[in-house]
Amino acid sequence: MIEVVRPGPLATVQDLGRPGRAHLGVPRSGAADQRAFRLANRLVGNPEGAAGLEFTFGGAALRFHERAWIAVTGAPAPLRIDGRAHGTNAPCYVAAGALLELGTPTAGLRSYVAVRGGVAVEEVLGSRSTDLLSGLGPAPLAPGDCLPTGSAKELRHINVDVVPEAPLLEAPILQILPGPRADWFTPTALATLTSTHYEVSPDSNRVGVRLDGPRLERARDGELGSEGMVIGSLQVPPSGLPIIFLADHPTTGGYPVVAVLAASAVSGAAQLRPGQKLRFRLRPTR
Repeated sequence: MIEVVRPGPLATVQDLGRPGRAHLGVPRSGAADQRAFRLANRLVGNPEGAAGLEFTFGGAALRFHERAWIAVTGAPAPLRIDGRAHGTNAPCYVAAGALLELGTPTAGLRSYVAVRGGVAVEEVLGSRSTDLLSGLGPAPLAPGDCLPTGSAKELRHINVDVVPEAPLLEAPILQILPGPRADWFTPTALATLTSTHYEVSPDSNRVGVRLDGPRLERARDGELGSEGMVIGSLQVPPSGLPIIFLADHPTTGGYPVVAVLAASAVSGAAQLRPGQKLRFRLRPTR
């Protein structure tokens, strides 16, 4: 059992989400940075889809009522267990009764804690993920919450000491592809999008990263009918400022999508913090 002593600004249970239900209006949700999430599970011998914890801006404390193996990945944050510093991107033993404290990340936004056996809260539509847009899954964590953990008897042995990870960039460059409604914008819109910096707005969340910067001009008036949306879409509302859709994005939308992130860039977008600058680059065609 894991007791939430302090959840930090936002802490949620996540797994790999609810894929395949968009036609029913159910978003995929799941861990925002799936690369880091999958790594955390592998480090403790879990299947990649086992449920774990996602922390936004750290600041959390967890009491382990039973001994456990854990791993912390994603945004690099100071990790202490009963006051003793430990490294991230590595499996770590936690004794029964110990207090795990996660500080504020030095870069990035979202950190992940995987526990061997997974977090065994009740599934909703086949997933344990918290979806902040639809309200599906468990509520965001609060002080005093107690989280059960699953059995580790059938899991493979832990056989990795540490995984070196490249540092998160101060001003990342995210690769994009032209979107399905690029023709709704002027011929120079993609050039504008890829020729200058944008800045992450404080209004960003797990639904989407709102950006400040050069406005993208439309070539058409009017509005679209609602159409399907995918993670990584750069939707452009009437303000002309793009929004990068993340894990909790809606399944449909009525604003045109000028571009879509390459799949490899989505995890990087999930680590963008307010005030951070970024650039876009068109992925070369083969």
